[in-house]
Amino acid sequence: MLEFHGVFPYLVSPVDADGAVRTGVLGRLCDDLISAGVHGLTPLGSTGEFAYLNAAQRTSVVQTTIEAANGRVPVVAGVVSTSTADAVAQAQAYQKVGAEGILAILDAYFPLADAQVESYFRSIADAVDIPVVIYTNPQFQRSDLTLDVIARLAEHPRIGYIKDASTNTGRLLSIMNRCGDSLRVFSASAHIPAAVMLIGGVGWMAGPACIIPRQSVALYDLCKAARWNEAMALQRRLWRINETFARFNLAACIKAGLALQGYDVGDPVPPQAALNADQRKIVEAALAELSP
Repeated sequence: MLEFHGVFPYLVSPVDADGAVRTGVLGRLCDDLISAGVHGLTPLGSTGEFAYLNAAQRTSVVQTTIEAANGRVPVVAGVVSTSTADAVAQAQAYQKVGAEGILAILDAYFPLADAQVESYFRSIADAVDIPVVIYTNPQFQRSDLTLDVIARLAEHPRIGYIKDASTNTGRLLSIMNRCGDSLRVFSASAHIPAAVMLIGGVGWMAGPACIIPRQSVALYDLCKAARWNEAMALQRRLWRINETFARFNLAACIKAGLALQGYDVGDPVPPQAALNADQRKIVEAALAELSP
């Protein structure tokens, strides 16, 4: 089965005011990210505003990404629903159009017991023949994955990865110790990627990689080469982007950053709001600090 590693930017979903996906600019962004050396692409992650899109928009975003990648890097498509049946249908549809992996996200309204949380992710993995990355973000999800649930899911033959977006790096180490090689860990924006790589991570899936892809790839390469002093020097510089984005809506920040770089990706999907002029200046200044 295909193995994932490295930098997977969480792509934005450029949507017009009338709801149409701007496939042209999304395709160009994907092509440029691949040229910058990223190792994969993830449409419909958190930065992709999955919670604000309808089914047709989601399918368009995934299909556009797969067509733009054209087999050069793997596409791991986000699947999210409050309903197990709907999540299964999404996963099967995305595999059919060419996704090489699934990022499985649980969107719970009512709280769920561990057995139901586990069943949701297991059902997605049962329904496809491609690797599944389970995703947990306790800041936003009503029903988090416990360590026991994660360990049981790691026994599934297609669940080989987790992206844990908690801010608890110790939890990542607990997952690694508990699951060993059966479940590899991707860092999130909430973590320091170099630190996650140091303790055994395989890469990161994160929105900021959309606007600093070359620097992100350089950081990954330094970590893989165990050049930790250089890696941490670069990480300290790049962390300013994460600090800036933590202050505002993440999708709005990434879209503003991309607009500054010449990508007409539009505003976040309402009811989210675009950054105001002062906030855009803060993002612009953070990016300027990282310019060559």
